[in-house]
Amino acid sequence: MFGGRLGIVELILILVVALVIFGPAKLPEIGKAVGKSLKEFKKETSNIMGDGDSKETEKTKEKKEDNTQEETSEQLKKEATEEEDTEKDHKN
Repeated sequence: MFGGRLGIVELILILVVALVIFGPAKLPEIGKAVGKSLKEFKKETSNIMGDGDSKETEKTKEKKEDNTQEETSEQLKKEATEEEDTEKDHKN
């Protein structure tokens, strides 16, 4: 029917039909749900295809991010303490 490709006119027609059916309040929610679904599908497909994004790798990435955040907060605390010490030295 469409020759395997959707053009601008077809996409606009689909959008108008969706707007009429669901209304303007529900469209953002539907778009968000579709986006999340596509993201999850893409992630799982890449896991199946063996791109190296296994669940263990994801857990490792999360741990690294947590460690980086902890190190950053510790470094900021250390710098704040050093600044306070420097200010005390200047006052004396």
